[in-house]
Amino acid sequence: MNPTSAVQTNNTAKAHSATTTQGDKRFKILSAHIKRHQYQQNALIEILHKAQELFGYLENDVLIYIAHALKLPPSRVYGVATFYHLFSLAPSGLHTCVVCTGTACYVKGAQAILTSLETSIHLRPGETSPDGQVSLQTARCLGACGIAPAVVFDKTVIGYQTPELVLDHIKGWLKDGSN
Repeated sequence: MNPTSAVQTNNTAKAHSATTTQGDKRFKILSAHIKRHQYQQNALIEILHKAQELFGYLENDVLIYIAHALKLPPSRVYGVATFYHLFSLAPSGLHTCVVCTGTACYVKGAQAILTSLETSIHLRPGETSPDGQVSLQTARCLGACGIAPAVVFDKTVIGYQTPELVLDHIKGWLKDGSN
């Protein structure tokens, strides 16, 4: 790519980003949040949290918007967003399943649960089903060691899970297509 086309591409991206952000109230709220932090670069994580809360995930336009507002290179904003596990660059499914992989859960069968989900419904941690119904995630520890292995289904922690129980729960979500 020659320098002239690179500038044109960058200007096109900025124009697209500006038109996308103008009519969206979420960007106005995010802008107010950035202003509240006085455009400080060290507030990046808090601002990313707010952006994810507003948009559900951190899409490229949002990352670029934050980078410009904080006068940071987009690569730095992207680097922080991808480094921390709690940020998502893709939309989540309608339902969320979080399998604890802490020591107690791992010893009592968390890996068997994950393997079962991968082989049966072809869903791996960090992925969302093709129909957008289910997102599968893992957590280092849920603090529910006494009921290991624990799984969180839509923010509800359920203990003593088996691969069959988890698979049945998720298949129910996939079959319903609603709920």
